[in-house]
Amino acid sequence: MIFKGKKPIQIKNLRLTTKLVTTYTLLTVLPMALLGFIAYWQYTKSIEEEVGEYIPRLVKQVNGNIENDIQKLETLPDLIYNSGDVMAILRDSQSKKKSVLLHDEYIMKSYLTRTYLNNNSSHILGAFLISKNRTFASTSLHYDSFGFEDGSLPYADDLGLLGEMQLLLPNQTNLTFEGDPSYFMLVKPITDFDNRKNLGTLYIAIDVAFFEQSLQDLQKEENVTMWIMNKRGKIIYHKDHSKIGSVEKGIHDYPLLNGSFRTEIDGKRNLISISESNELPWVLVHSMPIKNMTEKTDVIRNVTIFVFILFTLITTLISIFFAWTVTRPLNELGDIMKRVEKGDLLVDIPIHSKDEVGMLANSFRSMLAEIRELIQKNYHIELRKKTAELYALQSQINPHFMYNTLETIGMAVEEGDSDEVVKMVTLLGRMMRFSISNKESLVPINSEVQHIEDYLSIQQFRFEDRLHFMIEKGADVVNYYIPKFVLQPIVENSIKYGLEKRKEIDIQIHISDEETQTGEEDLLLIVSDDGPGITESKLIELNEKLRLDPMMKRDSGFGIINVNARIGMMFGEQYNLQINSEYGKGTSVIIRLPKINAQQVSMYVQGEEKNRDDTKGQDGHCR
Repeated sequence: MIFKGKKPIQIKNLRLTTKLVTTYTLLTVLPMALLGFIAYWQYTKSIEEEVGEYIPRLVKQVNGNIENDIQKLETLPDLIYNSGDVMAILRDSQSKKKSVLLHDEYIMKSYLTRTYLNNNSSHILGAFLISKNRTFASTSLHYDSFGFEDGSLPYADDLGLLGEMQLLLPNQTNLTFEGDPSYFMLVKPITDFDNRKNLGTLYIAIDVAFFEQSLQDLQKEENVTMWIMNKRGKIIYHKDHSKIGSVEKGIHDYPLLNGSFRTEIDGKRNLISISESNELPWVLVHSMPIKNMTEKTDVIRNVTIFVFILFTLITTLISIFFAWTVTRPLNELGDIMKRVEKGDLLVDIPIHSKDEVGMLANSFRSMLAEIRELIQKNYHIELRKKTAELYALQSQINPHFMYNTLETIGMAVEEGDSDEVVKMVTLLGRMMRFSISNKESLVPINSEVQHIEDYLSIQQFRFEDRLHFMIEKGADVVNYYIPKFVLQPIVENSIKYGLEKRKEIDIQIHISDEETQTGEEDLLLIVSDDGPGITESKLIELNEKLRLDPMMKRDSGFGIINVNARIGMMFGEQYNLQINSEYGKGTSVIIRLPKINAQQVSMYVQGEEKNRDDTKGQDGHCR
């Protein structure tokens, strides 16, 4: 089975709503999360540094307090030199009776009880004095297995030094007290200052609660562990009494003996603060989980996370709302554009705001209105053009003209004037050939002139001396082109209206060039007659029709209007037809055309065909 990998998601192809929501969220959530993380990390680090500096000072102070207390205990063994009875017993090496021995034991026990148990530290569990194979003991609790009799007491080399005293740890002796309290023992030899002889050894058992009293303030913290050990790692005191006497193997990895450092114990990060005693052969160690220091920051962290999540939700909802606000008009505008694309140009484009989207909708509405207007305009232009072409075809050979011409030819035949018949038939045939070749919309000027000359000649056969005409060619009529049949409708009007009210009419046709303001040359075709002319009101009305809607309806002067419409559609509104007339004196029609040579004919013909095709397409959409 072949699995096709998923295509990677491209940002540019995501929906605008998704982009906006993602952008808003990233711009707000990421900086806020980064800022919160940096603040929490910096705050936690500063607390760890402050605690790391503060705890060692406390540990050092506590260590100093313990030294002071120990120094007070250090003087206890010397009290024994103040008792003459005790010193006498210790110095007496003679054999004694049992009664004397019991008496000595009584004196020693009374002294030990009075001196060490009753008058000094309440943490002293017992005092033991070994002299000349005799043991004198006084304890506050029942004890067992002191170790002197069975030889389990350690040698002096195995004892820790405490100034002039030595330290005996609980695991170094079999001595146990009732209730099994943890203790340590201070050991000091008793020396006779007179002869420097050893009179015995004094053991003072002290409850480890002696240390706890000094350490209790530091041990209140949860998960805090404190212990005292010598520099070889042997633990003298530990919060967990079962570890007293064991060896802290990690002491060799401690980077320092004064200060604090971080280490990992049982997978948890701890801050170890350590202080080396100046007077005693041990170090005091304080171990606290890093978590204890950051408990308050954890609360701040949790509150921050809660606020962050809440803010993220609010920000996301706000971003979704804003994205929806921005994209909703765009989506609505997009839907409208799709309807327009399918040809519905009559859609209503709502504008809800004046922002960029509103401006876009307004521009689209204006553009759509302009398109509708343009389509409508082109539709009417095409319609007028078709109508003009139709009427132009109709005007090529006017049925009345044909009828009149044939009637004239028939009369000439009856009169036996064969020359006139031949001439008229020849002229009519040439006109027919010119009319039939309807493929060309632009023809050379001389062809159009030849056609109008033939037309006037035939009319002259009909009207004889009533019609006179003259054609003046002041321009190049061979190399320039004009629209086909632009002169015949104007000449027809001159003959029609001229001979209705006048006996004779003289028609003048002038073809000339005229330089325009832009330096180019236009072609002017002027058809003038001495007919009855047009009244001023009629002339204004006629020119108004030419300007506004030349194809509104077919009435008198339609041929002129048709010519004007064709010229405007082919060359633009700057080229047109103008009528000047003075009632009773005549009329002149001025046709302004561009000078088009043979090379330019194809351009106008192609442009005309393209406009026709575009208009057809737009017309199709419009419908």
